[in-house]
Amino acid sequence: MFVGGLILLVKGADLFVMSSSLIAKRFGVSEFIIGLTLVSIGTSVPELASSLTASFEQASGIVIGNILGSNIANIGLIVSTAALLSNVRTDELMLRRDGYIMLFSAFLFFLFVLDFRISRIEAFTFLLLYFVYLLFLLDKVKKHEEDIYFKDFMNYFFKFEYIFDLKAIIETGVKGRIKEKRLKKTGKKSYEERENGTSEENREESKTGLKTKTENEIETENEIGNEIEIKSEIEVGNEIEIENEIEIENEAESLSESSLLMEFIKLVASGIAIVVGARYFVEQSIFFALLLEVPETLIGISLVAVGTSLPELMVTVSAARSGYASIALGNVIGSNITNILLILGCSGLVHPLTVTEISINYITPFMLFFSLLLLLFIRTGWRIKRFEGLILFLLYSGFMIFILSLG
Repeated sequence: MFVGGLILLVKGADLFVMSSSLIAKRFGVSEFIIGLTLVSIGTSVPELASSLTASFEQASGIVIGNILGSNIANIGLIVSTAALLSNVRTDELMLRRDGYIMLFSAFLFFLFVLDFRISRIEAFTFLLLYFVYLLFLLDKVKKHEEDIYFKDFMNYFFKFEYIFDLKAIIETGVKGRIKEKRLKKTGKKSYEERENGTSEENREESKTGLKTKTENEIETENEIGNEIEIKSEIEVGNEIEIENEIEIENEAESLSESSLLMEFIKLVASGIAIVVGARYFVEQSIFFALLLEVPETLIGISLVAVGTSLPELMVTVSAARSGYASIALGNVIGSNITNILLILGCSGLVHPLTVTEISINYITPFMLFFSLLLLLFIRTGWRIKRFEGLILFLLYSGFMIFILSLG
């Protein structure tokens, strides 16, 4: 049941993101909005679904363990694997913007859990920061040719620049929709004008034909019969062409409607798979915690965190073998930011989270240390070398043995 729930959760998440993106494009949703909502959280849907389900079950240990464990596993498993397979190239922007934001979110989490809980206000703060971070990436960064760093993000947040950017995006979207409607109306009018012009030309041609007929009564009836036959053939041909065009348009519309219906069916099916998979996955995790008589946090940091990180690990192995190991590092940093700001924010809004002593005394400090070590490795020679990947893997393995022995 545990493995089955995990498979349903991961596969359902992939299908859900793909179908929802296609449906959004079909209804004219801008690429910005799709990127802001669907694509950005696509790789974190399994963690989000399992954490939300655990929050509804009031299993705070699973939520905290899943988030902290995923962040540690992302560095200790995914980055180390990428580095062991191939030297991972890094750059200054990766460190001074997203790397520092990852470290900032981890440090903010540590400050918030010092009172052994995450309140709804603190969860809302995480969500606000994540929303601002997305706006900062998708709007602010694209507008500037020069590099944008962590200090620019902090200025962007505390000066409330995101409010003006959001207002501009909404106004641009509204104006775009109005312009699109006007273009459609203009196109319809021009089509009608062309049709009217064609009919008038046909009437003038028929009049001219009648005049010609009265002026040239000398011509034989055979010639007139030939002209009538030619005209009738042209008219029949035109009618056939128009009918064919209408049939092609109708087929295209029916095909788009059928494909849209199929995407809706996939969306519903994947949504059900995510809900069912997350439910079984979390229930079995709680069952293992009770069976083994260990805290839920330890199950969250081990079984749940590693389970939800396995698909990303497979992608990292494939990317590293293809020479794209640096992409895996970027995904890890983005995923660690998303885990704390988005997933913890949503879970904390559903139900305030309680934090255990083992999370505050051991797991969170190690996550901070691991994040700092990753940034240090990024800085040394602007690449993560194989022996550095080995250090990350050994540290992760040793920490997991230590923390499970405590449990």
